Amino acid sequence: MDIILIPGLWLDASSWDDVLPTLRAAGLNPRPLTLPGLGAPASDSADIGMSDWVQAVVDEIVAADGPVVVVGHSGGGNVAWAAADARPDRVARVVLVDTEVPHDGGVISDFDVVDGVIPFPGWDFFDDDDVADLDASTRARTAAQTLSVPGRVPTDPVALHSERRHDVPVTVLSGALDEAPFREFLAQWGPYAEEFDAITDTEIVRLGTGHWPQFSQPEVLADAIVTAITRA
Repeated sequence: MDIILIPGLWLDASSWDDVLPTLRAAGLNPRPLTLPGLGAPASDSADIGMSDWVQAVVDEIVAADGPVVVVGHSGGGNVAWAAADARPDRVARVVLVDTEVPHDGGVISDFDVVDGVIPFPGWDFFDDDDVADLDASTRARTAAQTLSVPGRVPTDPVALHSERRHDVPVTVLSGALDEAPFREFLAQWGPYAEEFDAITDTEIVRLGTGHWPQFSQPEVLADAIVTAITRA
């Protein structure tokens, strides 16, 4: 089975490198993506929005020989869910890495735009709990690999159309939260909780990691992805 791996903001296909060996050893075919406009100046990326990122994933889904699993990390979860909405007939499961499904009209977040693009804000920008398991050498190595994001993408609303998306099973691989606290947290987010509750088959699995397990504990993340797929 093809496993389409969608990075979060500022990350390209190489961010999944340490996860790939375990997925391949399990007999899966991982396909990590680099989304349009990543690292490009505003002159080349100003017109790129969320719909372009979603379409890039939909194209990969259509190109596959059969049903696929779509994995989205962080902001890539918005892309993953919108792609499943576009092709619910071809997505066997969505796996979300430390994020949740967006509602129709939901956005990723708001970040400072510099020269028409959004550069990586640095590890100190994020909450301590999110980066606690990233040591100094990992932070230095991965920060050097980050790329700017097209200015529109993080605040571009997700457009969801098909109620059939709610029939696509969803696994949430939460860094810090077990199922009960995850659902309690999500309940504070109104339409996000409504969207999640509308899905017929969901599970929440605690990884015991920070927000970037593909860097801090890639084998733990890879094993959890394999388990979610093979259990189904």
